Amino acid sequence: MPHFPTTQFMDAPDSRPHDAGRPKAARGRQAVAAGPRTPSPPEDTTHTALSSLSPSLLQDLMRFDLEGSAQRELLEVLAACLRHTQPLAIAVAMPRQMLTLTVFPLDRLVHCPVPLAEFLDDDLRSLQVLQVQPARLRPPGSAELTRVASAALYSPLGPLLWGVALQGARNALLPELAGQAAYRVSPGISLSGLNVPGAMAACITRLRRHTCNLREIASWPGIGPERAMRLLNALYLQSGLIVSRTHPAATNEGWTGY
Repeated sequence: MPHFPTTQFMDAPDSRPHDAGRPKAARGRQAVAAGPRTPSPPEDTTHTALSSLSPSLLQDLMRFDLEGSAQRELLEVLAACLRHTQPLAIAVAMPRQMLTLTVFPLDRLVHCPVPLAEFLDDDLRSLQVLQVQPARLRPPGSAELTRVASAALYSPLGPLLWGVALQGARNALLPELAGQAAYRVSPGISLSGLNVPGAMAACITRLRRHTCNLREIASWPGIGPERAMRLLNALYLQSGLIVSRTHPAATNEGWTGY
């Protein structure tokens, strides 16, 4: 029987960082949307301020510099945030707004100063990550009441991860999914509340029953290479993807999709 190494993110209750005794996060630029406008990012927006992050998270994000990317994509930062379970404040610029997303991976929440649906309806392909810092806000229920924002500004994290994966700038597999691999959807995945296009829904149904490589998935009706890679990224961020490097289907000879 082939071995399927897990790709699910750590979510054990005892892995939650303790607030007591932790140093205060460095104050970052907390840009808040002020109605429809075209932001004018500072000249150094191609570089995020990373010095205050944990060494392991910093190393994770720096992988993309080695790939020659001049600008980190939001999907890459979100994936690293989930893997390291470190709450992050991510300042971003978009065509109609500039704001800071605060992501709480263990709580599966995101704080957004505008309705999340409005944020996801913007042009996610043109989004720029301006700055990444440890979160200053706290999620609802925290003992640090002065650092908890209005409850109306917190939303489930799933729709953000799903929307950025399907509509954001990155149209290639995340590094941890690429290469000789075969994929299957985890039996217990829940996609409730997510916008799943019809062709992708059919693809997910097939992947619940069969283990397939990227070349095969891309050949299915209504999918194609880019949509296949975006879907696999989206499923991975929902902790719903099983990746095997040893399954007989884990071959992509002649495949030039990534």
